[in-house]
Amino acid sequence: MSKLDFGPLIKYYRTQRRMTQKELAEGICSIPHLSKIEHTSKEGNRETVALLLQRLGIEIEDVASKDEEIKALLDEFDNQMTFQIKAEADRVFSRLSELGNLIPFSSHIYTYELYKYRYLLFKGDDREAEAQQELLKKHLKNFSRQERNLFDYFTSIHLMRHAKYHKADAILEKLDAEQAGGINLGEFLYHRAFAKGYTLQFGYAIHFGKKALQHFMEQHNFRRILHTLMIMGINYIYSNIFEEASACFEHVIRNAELLNEKGLLPQIYHNMGILQKKTQKLDQAVHYFKKSLSIQKDKGFYYLVTLNSLGETLYLKGEHANSRKCFEEVLRLADQLGNSKYMMVSSFYLMLFDSDPRAYEYLETKVIPLLEDGKELKDDLSYFYKLLADHFASDGKFEQAVHYLNKMI
Repeated sequence: MSKLDFGPLIKYYRTQRRMTQKELAEGICSIPHLSKIEHTSKEGNRETVALLLQRLGIEIEDVASKDEEIKALLDEFDNQMTFQIKAEADRVFSRLSELGNLIPFSSHIYTYELYKYRYLLFKGDDREAEAQQELLKKHLKNFSRQERNLFDYFTSIHLMRHAKYHKADAILEKLDAEQAGGINLGEFLYHRAFAKGYTLQFGYAIHFGKKALQHFMEQHNFRRILHTLMIMGINYIYSNIFEEASACFEHVIRNAELLNEKGLLPQIYHNMGILQKKTQKLDQAVHYFKKSLSIQKDKGFYYLVTLNSLGETLYLKGEHANSRKCFEEVLRLADQLGNSKYMMVSSFYLMLFDSDPRAYEYLETKVIPLLEDGKELKDDLSYFYKLLADHFASDGKFEQAVHYLNKMI
């Protein structure tokens, strides 16, 4: 359908105005004919529908124009989210909400509900997004192929927000194989890169990142260009292609600072710190980690991750007093957030600072199994494997040392 569904619309306004079918139909059509019109617009010709709407105080031209407005707003809504312009996306959603009484009778009802799902994910409202997903599941059988593609795609984003990257990657793989239509290509490629990075498929992440970057550059989508360069930079780090990683982050930092992307800068500085740490430029790493922490307003999970990285870097620099202060705060914050990983990691370091003889046993029996179960990045695990290997070697326990050196390989 390309127009508003006039039958249910007539029934809606008749009921709203507390009119009986007899009162509305009198002098226009029979009551049985009105009943058929209300259940399917195909039963009424344009003249009859116009007369019924007129009696309800509604002009058919006004209703038709609203359908066109809804379509235009949905296109704009999609565009603002693609370009990451939150204030404008909020404005368009507000206007769509004002047309809420008409949208259910339009041909765009499922598109609207799907875009609302995307909007809730875009806003980070996971609880409402969950409810919206459940609502959409009830209508799956009514979706067109394109609408089903959008639902699956947005669901993959939802899964990634809950760290279910392998499930999300499988959905995106299937959509790609089917050459699914109706999905913004740049956004799709961006999320393919995102999922591949988190499933440790770094080469694929870079591949899809390059394709997404080309698409966003053609669209002059500057925010997504920054997001994509950051994904590529991270995956270059874990592919040990440090020169390319540095080029990505330098470009991102320069342009994010020019664009005053305050929400993005803490993450950029953190990742630049990771690069400096990986390349043994520890002073620079400390600089970027501190810079990231200084502009993070919320002391939540991301603050915790950066603080832990700072503590580890200070430990490597031999600044144990400053490192200890970091890990004491990491432990407090991890406890508040209920994060067992960082509670254990910080506890291990604090045991080291106290020269607790149980420190390395704790690392071997508690910390490493937790990290292995959590499918941590190989480089992060290798750091702890090396700590254990060095410890066992210094104690003359070469068999255990070799065991952890082999794990590093």
